[in-house]
Amino acid sequence: MTDKTSRRNFLASSFAAGAAVTVARGAQAATPDPLITQVQPWAQGFGEGVDATPYGLPIRFEDDVIRRNVEWLTADTISSVNFTPIHALDGTITPQGCAFERHHSGAIELKKEDYRLMINGLVDTPLVFTYADLERFPRENHVYFCECAANTGMEWAGAQLNGAQFTHGMIHNMEYTGVPLRTLLEEAGLNTAGDLKDKWIFVEGADASSNGRSIPMEKALDDCLIAFKANGEALRKEHGYPVRLVVPGWEGNMWIKWIRRIEVTDTPVESREETSKYTDTMEDGSSRKWTWAMDAKSVVTSPSPQAPITHGSGPLVISGLAWSGRGAITRVEVSKDGGMTWETARLAKPGEKMALTRFYLDTDWDGSEMMLQSRAMDDTGYIQPTKAQLREVRGLNSIYHNNCIQTWLVRSNGEAENVEVS
Repeated sequence: MTDKTSRRNFLASSFAAGAAVTVARGAQAATPDPLITQVQPWAQGFGEGVDATPYGLPIRFEDDVIRRNVEWLTADTISSVNFTPIHALDGTITPQGCAFERHHSGAIELKKEDYRLMINGLVDTPLVFTYADLERFPRENHVYFCECAANTGMEWAGAQLNGAQFTHGMIHNMEYTGVPLRTLLEEAGLNTAGDLKDKWIFVEGADASSNGRSIPMEKALDDCLIAFKANGEALRKEHGYPVRLVVPGWEGNMWIKWIRRIEVTDTPVESREETSKYTDTMEDGSSRKWTWAMDAKSVVTSPSPQAPITHGSGPLVISGLAWSGRGAITRVEVSKDGGMTWETARLAKPGEKMALTRFYLDTDWDGSEMMLQSRAMDDTGYIQPTKAQLREVRGLNSIYHNNCIQTWLVRSNGEAENVEVS
């Protein structure tokens, strides 16, 4: 579509021409439409009263917008993951009911009244906080994304799963409310720890797995949050109710749910989740660790395999998400030809640090095949790499931190599939 051609002009000219799918639909509008000319059942009586659904739920016509798991991915759902339906959402805030889950021993039920958070180790005064104690500290609100380090991990060896929900859906973006971790550490006192530049904290959850992780003190005192609300309401059980740790920009495994203990230490603990797991295996079999930050990444969510083009040729909105764990997204480009040429997408609003950014490319589709890609750039100057560029450094043995450019083959009938253009 040229700059001189508006969408209204396009639809008007299509109607006059009497061709293609858009035209056919325009021609039908010239005859009486009973949905306009006749009184419909929903306008002939009363709807539900205000108390019909005390906690609001999605309307039944949207019952396909749900989290999904991949049955063969793990032996049991107790230690598994499901995926956010990113292909069906817009904007950036993920509803809690759609936000992906990752459990290592299942989601537990823990009442606020039974909740305790202990801070011990190299502190001046070991402390134990109740939930009510936490609510009395000054709180903050921040929007952050949480991404599993294994997001897109199955794509290392080639195109595997046919849907943005499954390739990139281990991510959600919510507004968290809570107390800065720095505030609680300062309440316990850090004089005993001495020089903080080489100190760590070790955090554990109250579930059976505990999922303990070590975090450098620098990060703990920077932007970590002890959160007890998400999107304005209490955390869901599967997201760590009543209290979880938020570690902005870093892999989701460090966002300890049901957090129960924070120990100040001289060294990292080297737990299972930071040695045998959540390390990046290289081509020679060695593994690098402490790769916590999630690098700049993006994906086109529509059109995509679960969100095909159904309206035929004509005006098309290409939409997607971009994010960076090292800063804010400043630019997203979209390619329709597998990376040979690129167009600058429109950001819905300026990128925010460690938060999802929505991008759009308003275009005119002529019905020919497209090889859709997107690539993100953040305010550090980092540019999202191709899979070939990642493989040059890391080979094919990795699982975690795959932030490669994703390709969807969009066919002339509007259907899309996952393909590899590395």
